[in-house]
Amino acid sequence: MRVGGIQRVVTFLPIVVKFVLPKVGRADSEGRLMAEQRIRVLLGKIGLDGHDRGIRMIATWLSKAGMEVIYLGTHQTAERMARAATEEDADVIGLSFQGADHIPLVRMMADQIRAHGLEDRLLVVGGNIPRRDISVLKQMGVDEVFPSATPMSVSVDYIKENARKRRE
Repeated sequence: MRVGGIQRVVTFLPIVVKFVLPKVGRADSEGRLMAEQRIRVLLGKIGLDGHDRGIRMIATWLSKAGMEVIYLGTHQTAERMARAATEEDADVIGLSFQGADHIPLVRMMADQIRAHGLEDRLLVVGGNIPRRDISVLKQMGVDEVFPSATPMSVSVDYIKENARKRRE
């Protein structure tokens, strides 16, 4: 029985080395694993907008850039997003909008951020956002707006540079 168990461990060892260790972290001088502090990004779509192709692409890019992405999906509420940001200890809250309801929904999200004491988290918004609304969103507390056609690298770089500045 033990031999079978050892055989299974040996069989799965390459999988652990290839896929698990890079996500967990590196080893210290004594061989203990050290977890790297990855940026934690919470993504979701609040309201009734079900168009999620763009936000799923963003989630993939952020993950490939080394960030931990928690995607809650579509049809979320601002309160649910804020609660999840607290529970997940997210550094960044990201919202995506394809409809014309971004201003009232961001206002609700900003209220929930204040209610949950999350003012030290980065709030970013992307999607089909008219340029004339960007200043309004920023006045409500949005840190950065990424309208449609913003290169993915711009979003990734902004988050990497700014995710933890307020939390330090």
